[in-house]
Amino acid sequence: MRWIAFLLVLSLAPLFTACTSCSQQQSPDQIRRETADATSKIKQDTVAVAQGLKDGVTKPRAVDINTASQSDIASTLGVSDEVAGKIVAARPYDNVDQLVTKRVVNQAEFDQIKDKVTVKK
Repeated sequence: MRWIAFLLVLSLAPLFTACTSCSQQQSPDQIRRETADATSKIKQDTVAVAQGLKDGVTKPRAVDINTASQSDIASTLGVSDEVAGKIVAARPYDNVDQLVTKRVVNQAEFDQIKDKVTVKK
């Protein structure tokens, strides 16, 4: 929660900079337009930061194929129970590439899940 507040304050900095850099020769309408533009940009940036935080928090972690349950493997990797059962049955693994070398999954399937698997020793 503190990070969100920090990022919000950080994203508001350009608005304050824009307002303090306004010269006295600008008309009130020009100042209003510039402030509205800066506020719009800040809003877009804030939404992007919030989405990035959400994605980072909800991103699935890698599953250790040597210790995870069959249901955890199936749900985290998005594979069928049958494939998850094959992964469990072929344990232990020294590295994730053994999913292919042990013929548990083919290369195309491995390419889809390789960022979500790990082997801890």
